[in-house]
Amino acid sequence: MLVGKLIVEFIGTFFLVFTVGMTVKSPDAAAMAPLAIGSALMIMVYAGGHFSGGHYNPAVTLGVTLRGKLSFADAVPYWIAQFIGAVAAAAAVQFIKASATGGLPPGPPAGDYTVPAKLLVEFLFTFALVYVVLNAATAKGTEGNSFYGLAIGFTVVVGAFAVGPVSGGAFNPAVAVGAAVMGLGKWADIWIPLAADFLGGAAAAILFTSIDMGGDRTTTS
Repeated sequence: MLVGKLIVEFIGTFFLVFTVGMTVKSPDAAAMAPLAIGSALMIMVYAGGHFSGGHYNPAVTLGVTLRGKLSFADAVPYWIAQFIGAVAAAAAVQFIKASATGGLPPGPPAGDYTVPAKLLVEFLFTFALVYVVLNAATAKGTEGNSFYGLAIGFTVVVGAFAVGPVSGGAFNPAVAVGAAVMGLGKWADIWIPLAADFLGGAAAAILFTSIDMGGDRTTTS
């Protein structure tokens, strides 16, 4: 069970820090960075709160531990997972920004980003979207909630702010096809969202079932 909680803490911290980096470093999204960052935290708490407590913050983990809801034996692995998630997110941001023509901030136009960068961001946020859908709308731990629509919708909001300038922000094969039909995307590039989005959705489903996130509510906060 602890390993599953650590994975959830890693994922939540990763997407929080990734959103910070991608929005703050993007001239198109920087003005809305606070909204995107707060929304990223919100959706990850909705998605993982029933399982790990949804800390995504070593200071929160310390507070929960001092309150007696988590042992220090579990708090240390939580901290490790959170810091690893933050470093991994920073590395992903640096890779995406540095891979584009023009290098690091203020950030290049969408068309200048490389195919690997586009594949990565489409995969990540489709993974996040399906991860949130499965946890907020299908897990026993969140059964009967009234917030799943907000959580799911804001996952797309966060993705659009964070990586829309990189890939166009489809996170949905049907949206990608529709965009191409409307001339908002290139048919030659349609394979990018199709491949990345299906892979991201499958990865989220595999993770959800492998660590039994659909089980009964078990939270540390």
